[in-house]
Amino acid sequence: MSRKRCGVFALVGEPNAGKSTLMNRVVGTGISVVTHKAQTTRFNVRGIRNHGEIQLVLIDTPGLFRARRVPDRSMVQDAWTAVWDSDASLFVVDARKGVTAGARMIVQGLAEKMESVRTRDSEEPRQMRVPGAALVINKVDLVKKPELLRLSAELNDLSEFSMTFMVSARSGSGVERLQDWLLSVAPAGPWLFAKDQSSDLSPERFAAELTRKHILLHLHQELPYRLGVDPVSWDVLKDGSVRIEQLVSVKRAGHRGILLGHRGRTIRTIGSAARSELRKLLGIDAHLLLRVQVRPERNRESSVGRGTGREMAK
Repeated sequence: MSRKRCGVFALVGEPNAGKSTLMNRVVGTGISVVTHKAQTTRFNVRGIRNHGEIQLVLIDTPGLFRARRVPDRSMVQDAWTAVWDSDASLFVVDARKGVTAGARMIVQGLAEKMESVRTRDSEEPRQMRVPGAALVINKVDLVKKPELLRLSAELNDLSEFSMTFMVSARSGSGVERLQDWLLSVAPAGPWLFAKDQSSDLSPERFAAELTRKHILLHLHQELPYRLGVDPVSWDVLKDGSVRIEQLVSVKRAGHRGILLGHRGRTIRTIGSAARSELRKLLGIDAHLLLRVQVRPERNRESSVGRGTGREMAK
């Protein structure tokens, strides 16, 4: 009889709560883009961590907020779909912000999921009961302990969380306890990803997200987060190096000029930083070619990397 277990956990929260940093910390590598700019994550990204016979699949979702524009509504819908497709959710809260209107909205959505889980569990026997949601208060190193205790009490009064964790995703404080809990509640079942796989992103998409990260890091004040980077080609050359071509899309001609910089200096600096990190993370000698085009606001986000929960795992 197989002893394998696999748990799918959706990380949800408001923009800039630290979900991507937390997932990268648990997985052990930089899978999801992390910058100081809010709403960096545009689509669900899965990170995989294997421990003995247990596989953890963490879904980093776009920050949840009241979206008005079509692309924003699509991102938010993807995040909620991940919640409903997961075994349990991790509600990540920025300790500095307290209980905001956005946090209350998320708690309400999670409460609906947890009620559904309770109904399902009462009707269908399971080998291991998986909780609906846990509360993860992040950035605790930036807030005094009495304030943290008040925040925890207030959030737990709003909903019935299975567990509450106090962590600093940046430093790693408290993350090991969270990871141990995830391992303990992962239900019995086959693994969804190969043993050597750390993400559901293809190398092409991972490289594109890495480039987008360095654009945001270099130009976070000048450019909106909605710029896109799409893979165009990935060719392995005779010497073993890889020629990568990517297309960077911005909304306005002025944004294109900012990205290129004087005589192309800015885009070359960004490309050099992205190449350096690609060599480090993927172990490849990369030749990165970046083209920049102006593309007005799109009605929908790229479908690459989309999908949630178990139906995307092959």
